[in-house]
Amino acid sequence: MIMKKIVVFFIMLSYSLFGQQENKGDRLRSEGRLDEAIKAYKEIYQKNPNNQDNTYNLACAYAIQYKKDSAFHYLNVALNKDNSLWALADNDLYALTSDKRWKMIERQQLEKYQKQNGNVQKPKYVLKLLRLIMKDQALDYQLDMAKQYFMRNGKAPHWYYPIAQMKKEIGNGNFNIMEKLILENGWPTYSSVGKLAADSPLLIINHHQDEAVRIKYLPQIKKACINKEGSCLEYAKIQDRILVNTGKKQLFGMQFRYNDKRKLEPFPIEKPEYVDKRRKEIGLEPLKEYLKRKINYTWSVEQK
Repeated sequence: MIMKKIVVFFIMLSYSLFGQQENKGDRLRSEGRLDEAIKAYKEIYQKNPNNQDNTYNLACAYAIQYKKDSAFHYLNVALNKDNSLWALADNDLYALTSDKRWKMIERQQLEKYQKQNGNVQKPKYVLKLLRLIMKDQALDYQLDMAKQYFMRNGKAPHWYYPIAQMKKEIGNGNFNIMEKLILENGWPTYSSVGKLAADSPLLIINHHQDEAVRIKYLPQIKKACINKEGSCLEYAKIQDRILVNTGKKQLFGMQFRYNDKRKLEPFPIEKPEYVDKRRKEIGLEPLKEYLKRKINYTWSVEQK
């Protein structure tokens, strides 16, 4: 049972690894070779300091190493012309949140975002939700290193277990904070807090250990999707996870497993010939495109 849980956990970590094009620095960072990654990023920075993505990734690599001064230096450079809130939810930067300089990053990004997109109804709520997203995924880099070890050796490294336990404790703490925030501020919607912040409870609920939590909140998540006030992608993931975990066939093809060849494939799907129809109804791309992009899987069931 323990090994089964480890395998399932590593499958979840695998979802974002497929279909990404990496430069040398990204590849080295994904392999855990942070010093070499920083060197590669800095070589690009010296040639092209206006490469915003490279500079941002350089800041992230420094942050993962807890080299805060260097991380803040390059982060400020990278965010100079960035009007998004993404950095405020990026788990790679979690080490910086305990530094007083992080408050300034939060303030300046929120100001730039509102200048471009209009004022959000609840700015303080936005920042709290984004912090939850960041904390929810704070150990994902370290857990991805454990996943790579597992894939090479067929067993989890000894240091996986304390990190996984910390991840569980963080998840439980985040869930309690999330419920309190929702009680005080209401369910976050696209129109009240923006798309990124509105996804915060969905991520926390999906990562919770207790299936009853997902079942409890599924109607609210589905309602937000239908009303175009929440993520239909996350709704589909949560709906399918509930079905798979309760021994039923999934509806949207969002949950994966390893087959005998140690390749990812979707869990069985209810009436698979109609899966694209169901996905289209909530604004999702055809399953064939999704699976090819996410796990490099060829879906060949003819659709009706």
